[in-house]
This record gives sequence, C-alpha cells and structure tokens, in this order.
Amino acid sequence: MMISLHFYLWTLVQSLSHLMNALNSEAPQCHLDASDLEGVIRPGDVMIGIVLSLNLDTVSQFYTFTKRPPRVTCSKFSLEYFQQLQAMIFAIDEITKSSAILPNITLGFQAYDSCMVIQQSLEGALHAVTGRGMVVPNYQCFLGVPLSAIIGHSTSTHSILLAQVLGLLWYPQISNFATSPFLSDKQKFPSFFRTVPSDAFQSRGVAQLLLHFGWMWVGLVGVDNDYGLQGIQLVRQEIIKAGACVAFTENLISRQSDRNVPHIAKVIKKSTAMVVVVFSRDLDFAMIVAEMMRQNVTQRVFVASEAWSTSTIFSTKSLAQFVTGTIGLALHRGTIMGFKEFLNKIHPSLPWGGKWVKILWEKTFTCALLDQSNITTVPSTSVKYCTGNESLENIQNSFTDISNLRVTYSAYMAVHVVAKALEDLRTCYNIKNLYVNKICSNIFNFRPFELLNYMKKVRLKLPDGRELYFDENGDPPALYDIMNWQLSPGGLIQHVKVGSYDSDAAPGQVFSVNTSLIWWPAGNQQVPQSVCSESCPPGFRKAPRSGQPVCCYECVPCPHGEIANQSDSVGCLKCSWDHWPDPQKSMCLPKTIEYLSYEDPLGATLAGITIVSSLVPNIILRLFVLHRNSPLVKANNYRLSCLLLLSLLLCFFCSLIFIGPPQRETCLLRQSAFGMVFTLCVSCILAKTIMVVFAFMATKPGSKLRIWTSPWVLFLIIFICSLLQLTLCIFWLSLAPPFPKLSTGTESRIISFECNEGSAIAFWAMLGYLSLLAFISFTVAFLSRGLPDSFNEAQYITFSMLAFLSVWISFIPAYFSAQGKYTVAMEIFAILSSSWALLICMFFPKCFIILFRPDMNSREYLFRKGKPLSN
Repeated sequence: MMISLHFYLWTLVQSLSHLMNALNSEAPQCHLDASDLEGVIRPGDVMIGIVLSLNLDTVSQFYTFTKRPPRVTCSKFSLEYFQQLQAMIFAIDEITKSSAILPNITLGFQAYDSCMVIQQSLEGALHAVTGRGMVVPNYQCFLGVPLSAIIGHSTSTHSILLAQVLGLLWYPQISNFATSPFLSDKQKFPSFFRTVPSDAFQSRGVAQLLLHFGWMWVGLVGVDNDYGLQGIQLVRQEIIKAGACVAFTENLISRQSDRNVPHIAKVIKKSTAMVVVVFSRDLDFAMIVAEMMRQNVTQRVFVASEAWSTSTIFSTKSLAQFVTGTIGLALHRGTIMGFKEFLNKIHPSLPWGGKWVKILWEKTFTCALLDQSNITTVPSTSVKYCTGNESLENIQNSFTDISNLRVTYSAYMAVHVVAKALEDLRTCYNIKNLYVNKICSNIFNFRPFELLNYMKKVRLKLPDGRELYFDENGDPPALYDIMNWQLSPGGLIQHVKVGSYDSDAAPGQVFSVNTSLIWWPAGNQQVPQSVCSESCPPGFRKAPRSGQPVCCYECVPCPHGEIANQSDSVGCLKCSWDHWPDPQKSMCLPKTIEYLSYEDPLGATLAGITIVSSLVPNIILRLFVLHRNSPLVKANNYRLSCLLLLSLLLCFFCSLIFIGPPQRETCLLRQSAFGMVFTLCVSCILAKTIMVVFAFMATKPGSKLRIWTSPWVLFLIIFICSLLQLTLCIFWLSLAPPFPKLSTGTESRIISFECNEGSAIAFWAMLGYLSLLAFISFTVAFLSRGLPDSFNEAQYITFSMLAFLSVWISFIPAYFSAQGKYTVAMEIFAILSSSWALLICMFFPKCFIILFRPDMNSREYLFRKGKPLSN
C-alpha cells in the first residue's frame, strides 16, 4: 500500500511539473534548442500538422563549428508544392464549412517548410506535435486542442525519419507523395499511411510496361536516396523475374555539385540499351537531360517514375527534343471542385498566407512588395513595386493550373482521410471492432492511438466512384495513368494519357495501353527496339554468350530432326516419329505414308510388266500343247516342260502380291509364295538337268540307269525339293510370321508401310535354299554341257541358272541399300528378271525351232547323233 501511494503521489507531482513547464514557454529547460522554422499556424478545435518542402534547395554555406551554425537559407521556391499546401487549406475550409462531417468543429493547421533539409522536416513535425512554435519532446503546449495527424513528408527519406519518431508517439502520419515500399513495414512504422501507391506497385507496372513493348535490354538510373535506390532495385527484380536484362545501373549522387551527371550521360551514350528507366526528382533528371544535350545523345526512350512523369520543367524547346517519347506512370489525376476560384482569391493580405504568399506574388508578377522587398531578388535597375491590385485570375503557371492535379489531389485527399477518421471517432463508427464496453472518445480530448485505430478502418468514397482505403500495410489501392510526352505544334511538351494501371481492376484489365496514341522520339511511329540481341526467328534457338546476361545470345539453327516453332526459343523440340521438320525447321509436318501401290507410277509399271510377262509362258504352254507330239517337245519331256511353264507363270503372278498396302494376309503370303513357286520352278529345272544326264548315260549298252529315266523319278525329285522349302516356310510362318509395320528408316519425310519379315534368318534361309538348288542345277548342267547336241539341253540350263544366280546375287546389296517402296520394287524386279531369264534360256530356242525351223523338229535330226530321249 505504501509503495502504491508513493507511486501515485510521484506521478501527480511529475504531471503538475510537466504542466507548469509546458505553460511557461520561456523556461529554458522546457524545450529543445531548435532553429525557428518558416511556418503558418491557424488555430482550431482539432489541429492538423503539415510538413512539406515549399523550397526545393538551400544556399550552400560553410560551417566552421566555432560558433552556432546559421539558419538554413531556403531557395528555389516551388509553385507546385505551394499549390499542394493550398489544396490542403482548401480541404480544411471545406470540412469546416460542411455540416455533413465534423459539424460545429473547426479544423486548424500548422504548416512548416523543410526546404528539402531532413533535420528541418523533423523539426517541423516536432513543432506540430508540441505546438506554439517550439519543440518540446513528449509534450503538447496546445492545451485542450488535440493534434490529429501529421500530413507529410512528400519525400520518402524524410517520411521514414518522421515515421520512426511519430510511430513511437503513436501519432498518425499520412503522406501524399512518399512511395518507398520500405514504409509498408508496419512493425517499423505502425502509424504511417499514404494516399499514393507504394513503389512496389509502380515497379510492377514499369516492368509490365517494358515487357509490353518488348524492351528486354534496359538501363536503370536512380537518385541515391530511399526512393531512387529502392525503386530501381524493385524494377530490377521485376524485369529479371520476367526474363528481361539490365544493361547498366547508375546512381545519381545528390551530394556532389555536378551529381556525377557527365558520367551518367556518357554511360547512356555508350550503351546499346535504347530505353532508360529513371527514378529521381525532375530537377535531378533535368541535369542529366542538359548533359545529354551537350553530348548530343538522342533517340533514347525514358521510362519515368511518378516523381517526374508529369513535370513541367522540360517544356523549354531546347530540352523537349531529348525527352519527346518519354513514357511513364503518373498518379491518377483528380478534380477538386471550386479549387480554381479558391486559388484566384489568394492575396498577400490574407492572415494565414505568411511569407510564402508574398514570395508567390513577387515571382508571379515580377515585382517587389513594399514591406517585403528582400524576399526575392529583383534587379535594382528595374525595381517594380507591387500595387496589391494584381489578380491571379488571368495568370497561367504551374500554381494556377488545375488541369493536371495529381500530387495536389493526393494532398487534398489526405486531409479528407484525416477528417473521415475524426468523424468516425466522434460518432464511434464501427466501435465494436475496436473496444469492448468502452464509451466513445472525446473529439476535443483524445489520444493519438485512438485516432490511429480509426485511420486503419477509413473507407472514403471518391468523386469518381472509387473508394479510398488502406490495406494492412497502410497502402491505398494502386491506380496510375500511363503518360506519354508528345511535342505540341508550338514545340512544347504535353502529357497525354495512353493507358492505365489499376490494381483493383478485374483480372486481365489491370494493365492497358493504347499503343496507337503513343508518339516516339523523332516522330517515329514504330515501337523502338531495345534488345541486346536480335530476336531469333523460328527454326533457331538462343545460345547464351559466355559471361553476358541471358538477353545477350547467338541464334543457332536447330539440329537435324528438331524444330523451334516460335521466336526466341530457348531450346529446340524433337518432332514425333510420324512427323518431320519443314525446311525452315519451324514446324513439324506429317510424314507421307509410302508403299508400292497400283496408283504409284512405279507400281503401275511393274504391275503392267508382270501382266504382260505372264502372257508369255501361257502362250508357250499353248504352243507346247499344240506340238506335244512333235519330236522336239517329246525329247524335252512334255510333262516336265508344262509343269515348268506353269511354275514360271506363277512366278510372274506372285510379284503382284508385293504391290498394294501391306496387310496381315498379304505379308504372310508374299515371301512364302515367292519361295514356293521359285522352288518348284528351280526343282523342275534340276529334275530336267538330272534327267538329261541319266538319259545320256542310259543310252549306253548294258546301262542300269534306264530305270532312273522314268517320269516318277522326276516328280519325286521335284516333290522332295519342294517339300523341304514348304517345311521351312511352315516353321517360319508358325514361329515368326511376317507382319505389316510403319517404318521411318533414314528418310526424314516418309513413313514406309511395309512388311516386316518376322525372322530375317528364315527369310535368308529360304532364299539360300533356293540359291542352293539353282547352284546344283548350274553345276550339273555345266558338267554335262559336252553331251551330243541333239540330246543336250544342259547348255540352256547352264545359261538359265547362271542368269538366275546373277540376278539374286545382285539383289542382295540392292536389297540392303534400298528403302521403303524401292526395296519392294527391287524384289519384284528380281522376280521378273529371274523369271524372264529362265523363260528365255529354257524355251525361246525351242519355240524358235518349232515356229521357224520345222526341219530341226524331226525324228531324223534327233536320231542323227544318238538315240532319242525317252518320254
């Protein structure tokens, strides 16, 4: 109990002490020793802090640190930023006058200029938190007037610093232009919000823009602060993920006097990349453009970040030709009703205008106010004093121009977001999701964290029908306009919307560009190319160059049998077995299924020869039948000759089985039928040969061989020889029968429809047995060639077997060298040739005697040298 009592007493004493110190603004121990800032304060029931850079630079000074550093002197007053401040004041006036939101409550503001100096941004935020134009950390000197939120800073680096301090105090902070994705980390920056999208969205949009135009080889330039460094890093990650490459990355050093601009311009000039992505302020990039003009670097396409994509400082004719064709993302343009009239009423006599309105007046009308003659520099020889009757109504400059409100509209909406959160706090809107059994907060006395909870839940309806809200990272939905810089007839730059990037749009509509509206550098209508290597056409693949990015490659033709059916193929694809590459190797064509058909000229020719050839043995057979009683026909064994002619007729006809599409039945019949009929044919010749020898030897007195000249011996020989071949064929067809198959072979464009022999051993065994019979007949006939002429048929048999063997020996290498239908044609040719050889050698001499030498077909002629040959 004593410890608790002492604790509460100590807390009370400390609170009273702090209160007294806060009331006594002159007490030196109560505040930090901070420099006075340029600022404007307008009291209200609830205050809003505003920190922005109305001046973009400072006058360089040398510090010795032997005495207190002088106050920073600001320079380069920005009409655009002053317009943003006026938009916020206009929004505050709108809300104060409105009965729909925060009725009977007056919003006040404290606005401070940081001059783009980071320590002054912090001082401005602490001044707003403390109140009464002083810096007292953890104290508020505006008694009974709560500070709702801090709006600012527009620069990411400054916002990061402010967010670290304000996050400790749980003060809501909302920026209208800080886009660094680093600020989306709610663990580090729990009280930070913004009315502009994060650069994470912008980087994805820029990457899609590059890929949309096929720019795979790009340069990156960024200012060396959080905005530039993180921006180009995110773009690098996105474009590399999408397959593009970075030609160079350069950082614009803002701390150097020349900002290493000559080096960057030289890198851009030497690089083959025709597209450069730039993340920087417009003033920084203007220095690069001026240096490019000096080095005569033209025909480059710049992709602008939102920080300078709608800048007006490039409107001079000297710079316009170097930035024409620039394309980039810009914050979505908005409209503020009544804002133009508000701007026109601004006058130096307004109580809350402060020094900044007077600077605006002197810059706009090129005059000097009597009581503020030192605000701007006016040449002493032509001093013109302002009368106070000047009006902004007819003035056209970046301050009065409201046709392109982007960052200004974002600043305007930031005030409305704070007001909406205050209204929700006042009415306990959605309180059940925040507190349990707790009454509403007092709008005139609330803690910062109470408003912070409402800021997270804000949903604000915009005039265009869209809704502004914050995600879990404090980021709003991303909506960008894609802008193109075009040269007007007057030689000035105008910004034309050519597309949009909307993260809330339906799938497939997030990114859209109307390419027909775009103007490129030098009036070129074609999309500029920016690639390290030219696109590989179909039929080629990309082969990376050693030591270079993947976008730098050689185009290598696809190997045999493979294709690349699209441009820039990484690898080639093999065609399926039934397709072949076209000559360009860009597509697979169906292979032609080929077989020897009757429609094919070769097949039709062979079929015609076969039919004509089959008539010859038929005619000879009829001739032999008519002259079957003639001595010559009897001497040559009429029955055996008829059987031989029938077998030759079958030999001719069996070649027809080889023509036509292979079927299972025809494949089984082809080789076996060929083997059997030729075996029958050669067996007849072998029997005839043996009979010639036996007949001659049987004519000798006392010979016992006469019994072997009997007809049944001949047919026994024929039967045994044919039976052996038949047995071989039966085994072949039983164990490994031939079958139809599709074969690609070595011909890339053709699929051969052919009969697979099933067993190559059986096929060559059948052919070898046939050759063996022919060789035996040849040998016997050759040895008996010296017998008397009248009885000697051995000479004809010798020639016929010699021709037969020559044909089939030549067939072997031809069979192995031919492919597809030509293999079949080669076998048909061998069948026809060997059949004709047998027919000519065995029967043409006899037919000649029968038809043209009947005197030789007489008994007397045959008995002239010996006994006749028995039938």
